[in-house]
Amino acid sequence: MPGIHPTAIVEAGAVLADDVEIGAYALVGAEVELEASVQIGAHASVIGRTRVGARSRIFPYACVGGEPQDKTFAGEPTRLEIGVDNVIREHATLHVGTPKGGGCTRIGDDNLIMNSAHIAHDCQIGSHCIVASFCGLAGHVLVDDFAVLGAYTGVHQFCRIGESVMAASNAKLSLDAPPFSLVAGDRARLAGVNSVGLRRRDLDREAIARIKRAFHILFQSRLRLEPALARVREEIQDSPEVERLVRFVEKSERGVCR
Repeated sequence: MPGIHPTAIVEAGAVLADDVEIGAYALVGAEVELEASVQIGAHASVIGRTRVGARSRIFPYACVGGEPQDKTFAGEPTRLEIGVDNVIREHATLHVGTPKGGGCTRIGDDNLIMNSAHIAHDCQIGSHCIVASFCGLAGHVLVDDFAVLGAYTGVHQFCRIGESVMAASNAKLSLDAPPFSLVAGDRARLAGVNSVGLRRRDLDREAIARIKRAFHILFQSRLRLEPALARVREEIQDSPEVERLVRFVEKSERGVCR
């Protein structure tokens, strides 16, 4: 088939669009689905029950769709779903899910996963995110849209990272990072509002001002959390961003960075 290097191994059963490109010595497993214009680099492996969305690129030596690093996994038919327009760089590792995590690891659309990053079983990554070099996401981590994780960020299992979060390099998250926040440190603490990220999303000044007001009430007013949430709901209305922030904090089971 055109676009497949003669040294690549494509196992019988793999479903490939007509225009995929597969580099030298790459491996594509029998249960893999590659959609239109997917590119697989030299020596990369894409195995397991893995679907790769259109126009996504997987660079050399990436390992995609391997078994989860979970001692309870017994070969169940779990999956890895990767959306469209993703870039997965060299030596990154992404694993299929486990039955106890819903059976599927999911990556949204238009994400950049840099070299040597690890995304473990059952993680749920949104769209338009950046996972920088050498990040490590343990199992069951949730990352919402437009989040940016700086190099060497480590995320504890079951943590949630809200939309438009910016985690500084070397951050170690054991609590949930609230939407629109800057977090830094080991263990990560709140460092402010991600104003740059909000401007890049073309939010207007009034929307950003409402978010900052909500942050002040929730995290700087010295109110206990429940009264602070109630005050935000009372004082800041007609703001979908603040509503999402409040819902995120209310649903936190691990607690949030403060």
